[in-house]
Amino acid sequence: MLNARIKLRHLSAFLEVAKRRSFARAAEALAITQPGISKAIRELEEILETPLFERLPQGVALTQAGLTLLRHVGPALRALDEGVSAVGDSHRGARWLRVGALSTVESRLLPLAISRWHAQSDTCISVVSGPSAYLLSQLRLGALDLVVGRMTEAREIGDLHFEHLYYEPLVIVARRDHPLAGAAAVAGAELTQYAWVLPPPQTALRQQVDSFCVRHAISPPSMLLETLSLPVSHRYTLESDALWIAPREAVAEALASGELSELALPLEAHGGSVGMCTNVSMAPSLSREAFCETLREAAAERLLPRS
Repeated sequence: MLNARIKLRHLSAFLEVAKRRSFARAAEALAITQPGISKAIRELEEILETPLFERLPQGVALTQAGLTLLRHVGPALRALDEGVSAVGDSHRGARWLRVGALSTVESRLLPLAISRWHAQSDTCISVVSGPSAYLLSQLRLGALDLVVGRMTEAREIGDLHFEHLYYEPLVIVARRDHPLAGAAAVAGAELTQYAWVLPPPQTALRQQVDSFCVRHAISPPSMLLETLSLPVSHRYTLESDALWIAPREAVAEALASGELSELALPLEAHGGSVGMCTNVSMAPSLSREAFCETLREAAAERLLPRS
């Protein structure tokens, strides 16, 4: 049973400080004074008899005890918020699933799954995109129901549950009339003569690009476009000599139409594991489990040869 001394204000204050890594920013978000939020955290630490935050010169960091508590508080408050919202929305029947999407699934898998989902369910979908570190942190906080994409290389998975769906490689593509397009073989050193479009630093995909550079004894060129935006990457590649390092799914249609050309230099032999990540601390819901099954079906359909 929950300690009767622990109040909702304690848990709300803890979650906000954990999210923002700052007492001042958390106080601003909750519209209370900084002494007020400091008092709430101090009371919670006294009740639990352990420090939850380590005070740093700039902000705070969670202790191991704080990390343990966070795994449960985020999903618990999310479930409470959903319960209150469900009562308020019951007359409208409004229900939502919050899905985090990495760029590896934005072009084909997720749209296919959502289309199939909306044909059979009245639960709405909210999609949040971004780097794996951010999305997984939101999943851990309970702000997302699941995250979909290639993320097995992400250090942030930790104690989250990952289910593999299929392998997806990174490829190097260019516009169809690029000087390297159509070449029977491309050397690593030739790539550095052109600008690159690639994932930002500190992303799991960028780690694979860095490994590729080490294997080929090259360094990225001085001219880079770092982005996870597929439309920006696509248009920039079409209108320049840039080389785009992208998940194959993101460029599959452009390759099939001949708009883009894949260079004859594999960046990965096998590819990374694309799948679904869930927070085992969150109470399972029928909607989430049903959508996961829809994703499995869409993944299996995606792997079928196109006619």
